[in-house]
Amino acid sequence: MTTVALIEPAPVAAHRPGDVDNRATYVSFGLAYVLGHGAAALSGGTDPLVGLPGWLPMTLLGAGLATGTACATVAALRAQRGVGAAELLSGRLLGLSWVVAFAALFLAITGLTATMDAPDLSATLWPTGSGLVVGLMYLAEGAARRNVLHYALGTWLALVSTTALFFGTPGLFWILALAGGTGYAVATALEHRRVTRG
Repeated sequence: MTTVALIEPAPVAAHRPGDVDNRATYVSFGLAYVLGHGAAALSGGTDPLVGLPGWLPMTLLGAGLATGTACATVAALRAQRGVGAAELLSGRLLGLSWVVAFAALFLAITGLTATMDAPDLSATLWPTGSGLVVGLMYLAEGAARRNVLHYALGTWLALVSTTALFFGTPGLFWILALAGGTGYAVATALEHRRVTRG
């Protein structure tokens, strides 16, 4: 009599309602930081290292951020499947908080540059302010979803973005590209481990 050994498939992490898989979001935002802010660092200042068209850094950053935002939205919608009414409301309020936070940032930067008559200030405030807002939103999401990794990445981004203000242009872009990009790379690796362990 012949026996056949069945190979058991590797265990797949069970999806827990409300749990968000941030890997694609972290990769997209990380690339946006490295490529977008990196291009601004390379081509900025009085003596740029590389001559790049002025539109390229913002295009690279915008493309990465748009992709990351789409990935985050899809991940959040997937996480809402099977959750209770309280968790669903919490997720929706967190999503709306992103819109409110960036609207407030827009008003703050527009108001400051207008009242101080310093239009060039927006080139410093947008990248650092955006990093601060993203970091603070990650803090809130990490706390609400009990995701320590997301909370830690938010802490890192908030502190890196505000520290970058001390370095002017193009130094702040170097800090955002290197420290911010590294933060996202580490978070991506740790998120993969967290999700696959279940």
